[in-house]
Amino acid sequence: MTAISLNLEPLVQGLTHEQFYDLCMVNQDLAMERSPTGELIIMSPVGGESGRKEADYIIDLGIWNRQTGLGVVFSSSTVFKLPNGGDRSPDLAWVKLERWNGLTKEQQTKFPPICPDFVIELRSERDRLKPLQEKIQEYLDSGLQLGWLVNPQGKTVEIYQPGKEVEVVKLPATVSGENVLPGFILNIQ
Repeated sequence: MTAISLNLEPLVQGLTHEQFYDLCMVNQDLAMERSPTGELIIMSPVGGESGRKEADYIIDLGIWNRQTGLGVVFSSSTVFKLPNGGDRSPDLAWVKLERWNGLTKEQQTKFPPICPDFVIELRSERDRLKPLQEKIQEYLDSGLQLGWLVNPQGKTVEIYQPGKEVEVVKLPATVSGENVLPGFILNIQ
């Protein structure tokens, strides 16, 4: 999704997670995120090709997850309350089942206060690359175990893991879920 950042200081300065949740609930027609510094980010919808690819990735991960029963899969509509202060929604996310089950029902119902173990960010036609790279770094700083930034325009996939340099793979490619998603391999066209 292309992001539009709004500087609404002092209106959103110091906005709590709960207030951000309430803001999203009264503006449900807008997809919003919040950076750790409090910047409000409004996400625009994507085109057909990006939406199709995102759906394919969700289907593939969902099939693997149903077979293994190791976690929970989330779409881009899910906002995660990250430990570093941001409220973010990756294009696709996965959380280990034991971590998900460690949340209360209320936490699972609202914006879950947990960093996904795995995310995919898919660069759409209008997305700038640098903000997406910074977003995945934000996930890493919050506890992410594996992240893939799929960049069709640059014909690459960037693979992010804690304590490792970013690995850049040329498209088309297959990428492995490593030990985070054992046995999961995604064919990225």
